[in-house]
Amino acid sequence: MTSAHKFLRFQIAITLSFCLLLFSLQALSGTPFVVIASTTSTENSGLYDHLLPHFTEETGIEVRVIAVGTGQALRVARNGDADVLLVHHRPSEEQFVADGFGIRRYDLMYNDYVVVGAGSDPASTQTATDVADALTRIADHRSLFFSRGDDSGTHKKELELWARTDIKVADSNGEWYRETGRGMGATLNMASSMDAYTLSDRSTWLSFGNKGNLALLFQGDPPMFNQYGIILVNPKKHPHARAEEGQVFIDWMLGEVGQNLINSFQIQGQQAFFANAAR
Repeated sequence: MTSAHKFLRFQIAITLSFCLLLFSLQALSGTPFVVIASTTSTENSGLYDHLLPHFTEETGIEVRVIAVGTGQALRVARNGDADVLLVHHRPSEEQFVADGFGIRRYDLMYNDYVVVGAGSDPASTQTATDVADALTRIADHRSLFFSRGDDSGTHKKELELWARTDIKVADSNGEWYRETGRGMGATLNMASSMDAYTLSDRSTWLSFGNKGNLALLFQGDPPMFNQYGIILVNPKKHPHARAEEGQVFIDWMLGEVGQNLINSFQIQGQQAFFANAAR
């Protein structure tokens, strides 16, 4: 295990311990609430600040968010420390349901991933024919590329995109390809400071305030599609789960009000997420 991974695990353990202690103390107040195990992009982008006050005002249910990478959010939900799971890696979500930890997975919204890097674009990714070509150019040029390396939805997607190439990034880890073991914001900060390439979800890129020389260089290839899903934790696995409050939250997010609010959320004048729940 690399030092980056050890540091990430330590950070996550401290964050989760604090959140769970806080939620336990708040539960004594008697106010109905629901706990969401969530990807970081929905939190860091400001989407929850846009959505959740409306939900609480309408329902009287408070929402408490544990925002970590998708892989860790899945583990939080598997452990029964959340009532609803909201992440963005469909194969992992479907496995979560297949293993009996979730009731049903619903499409909620989508955006996409983008390749960012120094505006000078030394690997000429802007003229790539597709994302596999863009990544191959980065590898062939041996340009510095920062991977989150944290089992997040973005990290999982990045590895899937590399699998479309002939590049074995594990063979170059620590050389031109480097795992940060950090979240998207921290990874973008590192890329900005060293004029490196990285893969980001669009919402975090739009909200990132320290772009420096970084620019959006490649986008729009269908494999870069980024679907978000929402799942109720199975009370048969975890009887203490707040299934009633969790289902109210899911129904609201999938309903007309939630979907319209998702579509109305903008960052720097750009729509950040696109609602696509089946109605």
